[in-house]
Amino acid sequence: MCELYVKADPILYESRARSLRIRGVVTTLRLENQFWDILREIAEVDGMTTNQLITKLYDEVMDYRGEVVNFASFLRVSCTRYLSQRRGSAELSLVRSISQ
Repeated sequence: MCELYVKADPILYESRARSLRIRGVVTTLRLENQFWDILREIAEVDGMTTNQLITKLYDEVMDYRGEVVNFASFLRVSCTRYLSQRRGSAELSLVRSISQ
């Protein structure tokens, strides 16, 4: 089982910083490449750029919570929630196709 994780391409867990403007302030986010890839996928599905998605997520979490203690961690959790939701949708589609 551990081979699945141990044999991951090191480029996936190498971190990369990106600068973007959120609410008029230039900020830098550092995430692992794997998370940047997932954010890009989410953005594409929603018809946005990655920076637009990140800005929208920031605005929405600020409107909902009033603060963001660790925005990079919030983005990582958002990515894992997206993957979990995508997996659940795929499983549901499979069940529906089998029952037809």
